[in-house]
Amino acid sequence: MKKQLITLTINDQDYEVAITPMDILADVIRREVQLTGTKKGCGEGDCGACTVIIDGKPELSCLKLAIACQGKKIRTIEGIADPKTGELSPLQKSFLDHGAVQCGFCTPGMIMSSTALLERNPNPTKDEIKKALSGNMCRCTGFVLIVEAIEAYVNAKAESGVN
Repeated sequence: MKKQLITLTINDQDYEVAITPMDILADVIRREVQLTGTKKGCGEGDCGACTVIIDGKPELSCLKLAIACQGKKIRTIEGIADPKTGELSPLQKSFLDHGAVQCGFCTPGMIMSSTALLERNPNPTKDEIKKALSGNMCRCTGFVLIVEAIEAYVNAKAESGVN
């Protein structure tokens, strides 16, 4: 299949990539752009490991054609840390502090889904957190520690008075 050049905006940086019309975003992010934090688990949209944020919404990059993402703002797990220092975001730190990371395979998708939730609802209830994570699978923590990490982040933010 003939390749064509497209430009994808990922983590506020433009990448010119040669793709076929059938290339999925997860593969392009990992192989062409060399951002390997986005995991490709099931490849069928069931596990959520490949979650990225596209124009403010969590999306499964294993189900998204890369060509359909031209002109959109894509954020991967690499775009969550501080761009200048590389320091982890407070949410990422909360995941570490609360033991919400075990094998780590689901973690990028969990953090991306959580980030999208917190950007549209900075003070979610436990049920809202669970619903936002319902498209993500974790076989290690049973979700309890993940939900606790997100709640701790929300509570710390509320206590500090930061929105």
